[in-house]
Amino acid sequence: QVQLVESGGGLVQAGGSLRLSCAASGRTISRYTMAWFRQAPGKEREFVACISFSGASTLYADSVKGRFTISRDNAKNTVYLQMNSLKPEDTAVYYCAADARNWGTGSYDYWGQGTQVTVSS
Repeated sequence: QVQLVESGGGLVQAGGSLRLSCAASGRTISRYTMAWFRQAPGKEREFVACISFSGASTLYADSVKGRFTISRDNAKNTVYLQMNSLKPEDTAVYYCAADARNWGTGSYDYWGQGTQVTVSS
């Protein structure tokens, strides 16, 4: 079992930045694809970004490409999402996810509880 806890969310003005963290416990995440998803009120959950075991490969949704950066520190069992140039449409609950086999937008075995990001205009 992998337990995931997100942190770093909050209220920020449009154009600002936030850095989300996802701390894992229970197992090392070094053999897991790690991902971030988000869900805005009244909308379905959507893929944001994922990163490979070593961090050598990343994948981003078109809506965040060039503004968000996913990274990982396997020694700290932690994944990050650096969010720059934030827009009001980035407002959502952001979830961290992990899976040993998946890549990209598919299903993930483990999920965190989410952290709220609110971007004011």
